[in-house]
Amino acid sequence: MDVGISTFTFASLISAAASIGLLTKGQQLHALSLKAGFGSDRGIGNSLVSMYSRCGYLEDACRAFDEMNDHNVISWTSMISGLAKHGYAERALELFHHMISAGVKPNDVTYIAVLSACSHAGLVKEGKEHFRLMQKDHGLVPRMEHYTCMVDLLGRSGLVEEALDFINKMPCKADALVWKTLGACKTHDNMEIGEIAANKVIELELQDPAPYVLLSNLYADAGLWDQVARIRSVMRDKKLSKETGLSWMHVENTIHEFRAGDTSHPRAEEIYSKLDTLIREIKGMGYVPDTSIVLHDMSDELKEQCLLQHSEKIAVAFGLISCTSETKPIRIFKNLRVCADCHSALKYVSKATGREIILRDSNRFHSTKDGKCSCGEYW
Repeated sequence: MDVGISTFTFASLISAAASIGLLTKGQQLHALSLKAGFGSDRGIGNSLVSMYSRCGYLEDACRAFDEMNDHNVISWTSMISGLAKHGYAERALELFHHMISAGVKPNDVTYIAVLSACSHAGLVKEGKEHFRLMQKDHGLVPRMEHYTCMVDLLGRSGLVEEALDFINKMPCKADALVWKTLGACKTHDNMEIGEIAANKVIELELQDPAPYVLLSNLYADAGLWDQVARIRSVMRDKKLSKETGLSWMHVENTIHEFRAGDTSHPRAEEIYSKLDTLIREIKGMGYVPDTSIVLHDMSDELKEQCLLQHSEKIAVAFGLISCTSETKPIRIFKNLRVCADCHSALKYVSKATGREIILRDSNRFHSTKDGKCSCGEYW
């Protein structure tokens, strides 16, 4: 249409590429913005920091940040958030202190990034202090997102009773996301608080399947299969279903999607052959499938079969047969939180193959290399 392009055009397109992890498109837009003479634009620089970090390229995000001539609060916040999601909480908090020293006033979004960094690393004391200082030193009134971060921080750290007390003392009524965040109590086997949280979500969002899934999982963990059957019956009656796990990869400008037990991919036979080989190899190294996380009343053999066909495992097998360059990481995206068994398996695979595997799940990045993960086993 010959309308012309501006810095806002590039910033918007780069943000769009970031939202779905399309690194190649983001890199092309980066190059085009430089050719258009917009290399020094702060808005584009901010978008690049966010895009590279959200696509799993933290070093490139840091480079984009360092190359900017002038940082505003959005620049600092984007970099702090990127470091936090990649598991570098200490670096994120250090950068926050540099921001304050540079005379840049943090805003409410900055503090969401800071509190998330504390949550990702279990820094309870630091998180509480930052929550206090955002009000005392910067006059910021906590939003629902800040309360959610604090509940997440306490719940992940096993302080579920304190998290519940925190919610009850909030000056505003907690929304469904706050109560869903308290679902961390499942990790710490607190059925009573889990039931409270789930029932609160049901009150607030009748058509959300999440609380029913939480209750079903809590009862399954306790072996209360009658209760599990009751919850699943309620879900069927209400036509509610659990969100299906989906993993995907970008290979040669094509998005390849995988679901648990999926055989629809054109290279399915190769993928499963590679997966079988991988499983045998990592079992020899000490990997033991964690069948306790399969919350169905079935034999351990069937549970193991379910585990070994999770979408992340299928994706990594595909990555190994399609991304043959040993110097390039295998990058996988997941719509849900990675399960404990896949997390363990990916660490073994990284050690067995010598490849770095970077997984972006719904919560954060997991970069596994030589059998170790960037999350430090706190996720």
